[in-house]
Amino acid sequence: MEEQNTEAKLKNLLKQEKIQLWNPPYTSDNNQPGQQQMQELAERYAPQVSLSVPEVGVALESIRVQAVNRGKGNKTFRETNVASLELLLPRDARKVETQRKPSEHGLRYIRLILSGKTLCPDKRLDEQGVKNHSKIMVLRVTDNELKQQMHKEEEERKNKEEKKKSQDKSLQRTQKGFQILSERDGSEDPITTPFLEIADQRGNPLKIPDKERKALILAMGFHEKGRSLMKRKQYDNAVCHLLKADGQFRKCDSALLTAVDNYAVLQLDIVWCHRALEALSCLDDAKSRLQTAERCFLQCYGEQQERLMMIKGNTGREQVLFLRLYLLQSLLSYLEGNDTQARDKLSKVESLYSRLCLDSEKMNQLLLLGFTEREARLALRACQGDLQDAIVHITNHRKEKEDLKHRERQKRRTRMDNISTLTAMGYSRRDAARALHRADGDMNKACGLLYLGFERDASEAALRQTGGDVQSATQLLLENRGVLPSELLPVSPPSTSPSTSSPSSEEPTTSSTSTGKTPDDELVNEVLEDISRHEEDYLDLTLEEEQELIGVIKSYLSRGPAPTV
Repeated sequence: MEEQNTEAKLKNLLKQEKIQLWNPPYTSDNNQPGQQQMQELAERYAPQVSLSVPEVGVALESIRVQAVNRGKGNKTFRETNVASLELLLPRDARKVETQRKPSEHGLRYIRLILSGKTLCPDKRLDEQGVKNHSKIMVLRVTDNELKQQMHKEEEERKNKEEKKKSQDKSLQRTQKGFQILSERDGSEDPITTPFLEIADQRGNPLKIPDKERKALILAMGFHEKGRSLMKRKQYDNAVCHLLKADGQFRKCDSALLTAVDNYAVLQLDIVWCHRALEALSCLDDAKSRLQTAERCFLQCYGEQQERLMMIKGNTGREQVLFLRLYLLQSLLSYLEGNDTQARDKLSKVESLYSRLCLDSEKMNQLLLLGFTEREARLALRACQGDLQDAIVHITNHRKEKEDLKHRERQKRRTRMDNISTLTAMGYSRRDAARALHRADGDMNKACGLLYLGFERDASEAALRQTGGDVQSATQLLLENRGVLPSELLPVSPPSTSPSTSSPSSEEPTTSSTSTGKTPDDELVNEVLEDISRHEEDYLDLTLEEEQELIGVIKSYLSRGPAPTV
């Protein structure tokens, strides 16, 4: 990482001064270095990159040779369509031209490695990602090592295939499970038929188009599964699910994505996984994602987090998201050779970390009072470390949750009573439940949907046209003999299992349920296990991983001055 950082900084300096090392006076006509000019550059740049003059000289020569060879290779490739490759030989790690055979270097059995993958002799090089100027590592292999390596590679191949199958199966089951949930509209009993409801930061249900609602449920489902895998350090599997979530989020209205912070958090999670996997090839993608995350946070929370303050009353808990954002931006700046920006971002990180790192004594006091670690951590951050305020905060939050549960139980009791009333009038429990759901629990509107046996779609359309007035809707239906013009009817496809909404003495007034679970039920329960039961789980970070990364970045940025020579 240090070598990459050094060369990146030197390339930036060369670019700023518009110096082309492959041209005179730095390179002669016979491609030899201009010794004096290269020495002067090394002496000038050494203090700026905090390295010795010889170290900078070696790095500059490496950059010059790369540029010269790349230019020669480009010319050859244009004229002959023959690519130039750089072979990194064992021991001395010298780069050689591919015109020389590996056997001339005492290499009989070899393996060629490109980007961590062994090249297969049975496939075309371009099919395996080999391009002009690709750098390929050459490894010497003895007869015995060759057999062992072949066996190892076969095992790795099988393991990789099994891992890929497992990932694909997980993705398919997650998608199917949340697709089932996205089709549920909440008209059934939530105790026996769970469903998902999209709510804003205050917990209020969002009224959004059905197509967008389904995409959002899938997006949030994949995100929750990915976060569950991140907690188990399964970052390669996690990022597959997170990228699926990203694809579903992109199907939603951009205005919706800025109303909640889910999309911004997803971008952070994807880059965090790439960091853990050391996927340096994803740097450009990471930069774009971090910019998106920062923009979404500002739109969702407000430029000064005023919207967040208005909604939640504090901003302490969400600061962990900004800490992770600035930390990843610092790492990215360092890898791009921009140490100044990396230090600026890291300074913000350390300032936030000092405020968010909790007093262990206060944590223990809250735990002794019977509060959970999560409650204690979130409350202390919300209250800027004030113990008494944290106690009040947790107590109030628990009361709010109990009040919400009470309202939900009361709502369910009322709903079940209304269903019983409608079934007593002769309607099936299924039709009664759906009518009440579509009427938002209003008994008069529900009766209107079921009234006189009109078709459900026609009844709903009539109620919409009359603003929910049952008498006017009924009159409209009678005038049209129960059949409304097509432009007034919903565009959703008809149900595949037709049912009547009219009272029937032949229909039972109670429904029978099977004691066994269907495969769909099992799948739904499986995916629901990955959804956190705490609404602020994504904010409950211990900051242990962040602390470790802070130390890594500081170790590279806080080097002392270069020794004098």
